Amino acid sequence: MHVELIGIHKYFGNVHASDDIHMTIPSGAIHAILGENGAGKSTLMKVLSGFIQADQGEIRLDGKPVIIHSPADAIHHGIGMLHQDPLDFPPMKVIDNFLVGSPGKPIPNRKNVIRSLEELQKEFDFTIDLNAYMDTLTVGERQQLEILRLLWLGAQVLILDEPTTGISAPQKVKLFDTLRILAGQGKTVIFVSHKLEDVESLCTKVSVLRRGKLVGEVEPPFDIDELVTMMFGKVVSLGKRAVVEQGQAILELKHFSVEDYRMRLSEVDLQVHAGEVIGLAGMEGSGQLLFLQTCAGIHRPITGQLMLNNQDLTGKSYHTFVNLGVRYVPASRMEEGLIPGLSLTEHFVLAGEQTKPFVDWAASEKTADERIVEFNIHGKPTTMVEDLSGGNQQRALLALLRTPLSLILMEHPTRGLDVESSIYIWSKLKERCRQGSAILFISADLDEILHYSDRILVFYSGKVSPPLNAMETTVDQLGQLIGGKGWPSTGSWQPAEAG
Repeated sequence: MHVELIGIHKYFGNVHASDDIHMTIPSGAIHAILGENGAGKSTLMKVLSGFIQADQGEIRLDGKPVIIHSPADAIHHGIGMLHQDPLDFPPMKVIDNFLVGSPGKPIPNRKNVIRSLEELQKEFDFTIDLNAYMDTLTVGERQQLEILRLLWLGAQVLILDEPTTGISAPQKVKLFDTLRILAGQGKTVIFVSHKLEDVESLCTKVSVLRRGKLVGEVEPPFDIDELVTMMFGKVVSLGKRAVVEQGQAILELKHFSVEDYRMRLSEVDLQVHAGEVIGLAGMEGSGQLLFLQTCAGIHRPITGQLMLNNQDLTGKSYHTFVNLGVRYVPASRMEEGLIPGLSLTEHFVLAGEQTKPFVDWAASEKTADERIVEFNIHGKPTTMVEDLSGGNQQRALLALLRTPLSLILMEHPTRGLDVESSIYIWSKLKERCRQGSAILFISADLDEILHYSDRILVFYSGKVSPPLNAMETTVDQLGQLIGGKGWPSTGSWQPAEAG
């Protein structure tokens, strides 16, 4: 399907989120929409997919003007959007999720639907168990199910918003293979991303947005430095590794074991020091999340000891951990980290220490102003958190953390963020390290783990490696360990040589 966006304008108050966008995307293309956080990528795609309506401009499909009032309208016209966080119902089974919102009869023919789904799975070599519950699937499998749903509903244009965030390397290969098959069938794929390496390896053309404007379009071969300059208006680099002097032991695990209904982590021994950053690497569901949440007091170990600043916190409540300077920052910012419907000022009130019976709103707004400036949040004290971009939501989460803290535990601290926002987030985290905090974090980005960690723990099927020196470990070695290669059965532990 041939897609044309003609003179698209969209305002949110004084913010001109889409500023006279003209774009043409032909059938069979894998077209990238690239830009920094807040550049207007999601706004433009929400206009195309019916979640919001443009204030001015026109959409044409195969040369015909269309008006799209809603996502249902969009799918009726053959346009479907796969969001960064799959829209499904975790307590339900796969097949029941597939049936939700299905068109036609109030009670769809279950056998026919299963047959259609199995045929689609076979076409793309997917192997999703239709009777499994959604919360047992990986992010990649949930993504596959959403692609199948959109195709089943007749989508000819598929919009994917940051689809490689939070999925493993093999799942990304599978996703890219699927998108190439779809493009080969004449479908139009719009790939919204900030990851230059993904765009370079997959896409047939790139449109770059900056501050709501289309600043240029590029065809292969892509010049990465040129794309970065178009995105940010300047050259951006990671810079040198920041080394922080380490202090006394903050966290100590002795013969530490923990389990949930899926797996058990056994006999982990670890010391984490003030100023140290430890990265947790592994495929999703390998045990790193269970480990991180136990260090936060959300889960309790079944054996062993957990010491924080020489205090035994084994079996203590989450609130005890919080009161002793431990903070947990989840990956799902809006579901677990922030509260939709509340402003930035209200969040700072809730996160602050209240010493008076009533809230001093004038002082609270002043605090919000100061934090917004300090953490470079693109918003106002009255801005609702759901109206912030992903990068600004992450900055807000960091701004809410009190000082000082002993231990900061983070899931995917730069998930969905552009290069510049990621560098900024880590500059603030390294400030925390210089103040004496220790940091443990999960990331699916191996380059991020290697660049920002002092030591690395690798998780594979419930096994935990001894700490690896990040400066002496390569991406290849890390990738092999994550995939289950190089783990010794007995004797001393040493990662396999790359190659």
